[in-house]
Amino acid sequence: MADEVYLYNHARWEALAKANALFTRPKLDLDKEAAREYLGLDRLGVTGDLTGKKVLCLAGGGGQQSAAFALLGAVVSVFDLSPTQLERDKAAAEHYGYEVSLYQGDMRDLSCFDNDSFDIIWHPYSLTFVPDSRVVFLELSRILKVGGLYYLMCANPFFSGLTHNEWNGDGYVLKFPYEDGAVTSYPDQEWVYDQSKSIKIQEPREYRQTLSKLMNGLISEGFLLAYFSEIKSQHPEASPGSWEHFTEVAPPWLEYIWYYDPNVLQKFVTKK
Repeated sequence: MADEVYLYNHARWEALAKANALFTRPKLDLDKEAAREYLGLDRLGVTGDLTGKKVLCLAGGGGQQSAAFALLGAVVSVFDLSPTQLERDKAAAEHYGYEVSLYQGDMRDLSCFDNDSFDIIWHPYSLTFVPDSRVVFLELSRILKVGGLYYLMCANPFFSGLTHNEWNGDGYVLKFPYEDGAVTSYPDQEWVYDQSKSIKIQEPREYRQTLSKLMNGLISEGFLLAYFSEIKSQHPEASPGSWEHFTEVAPPWLEYIWYYDPNVLQKFVTKK
């Protein structure tokens, strides 16, 4: 049953897709080399052949990641809240001439998938749109095969809700307590969608997932960390108060590669 969290996120992402926001535009100019580079597979240490691998793009509609994985030979499924986003995945599949399986729903309920369905789950920025990441991790541990890979890109919890607008001449002012589940929001950046048009889109509503909750939530489900990084814009000469400068001072995103193997840690870790 759809709750208020679902309804808010559904309305926002439908509006973003219809406004042609940056991350809702399908990638229609990829080849195999560009697909690997776009996904960052070599940087992340994912070097194996993806032919025939079953991949789930989780909350990753828009025809971007799905197109890249399909071009690399994977069998791709996409699960997303927004029907319009899923239409973009369908359009990308038709453009390249591959098949893709599409599922509409809430990432907190993946009951449409059987146990041990996927070799790879690819989860771009979306985890902070739900109040409790552990609900999602429990679902993932059921549908990911033992030895499977989970890519996660999410908000840096230490700077959740902070943007370049908080510049006060000396630094960026933290305003929100570091509390798990705390609700934060901020205006969309200008690069997200064309704000010169008379489009009113609700601001993102995000729930802070503390680093300990993220890490312990995954570890307790049997995930092993293989890669971690902070993502920033790589503009060291940017002017203070700009988005580029802000991301140099306070990297807003984290990136992980986890492998699922509950047998390794079951002797040492007790589920909370």
